[in-house]
Amino acid sequence: MEICDRCEEQSKKTRNGKPHEQLVKVDEVRIFTGKKPRGFEEQDYQCMTCQSKFTQSTDKNDLAWTLWQG
Repeated sequence: MEICDRCEEQSKKTRNGKPHEQLVKVDEVRIFTGKKPRGFEEQDYQCMTCQSKFTQSTDKNDLAWTLWQG
């Protein structure tokens, strides 16, 4: 299945970008701790329209929204 327009836009969002209405959380949030203030969180999402999978990360060295499968 091809990626939907909403997910295409989602993959370009910045850290402040909220998930679109068809993205639902998958699994629990992963919390990574390190030397303060370097902790960050990751949350997986899946689109109910096109089944694309994303990871949202708060790590400053990662992309805010990573598309894993489209």
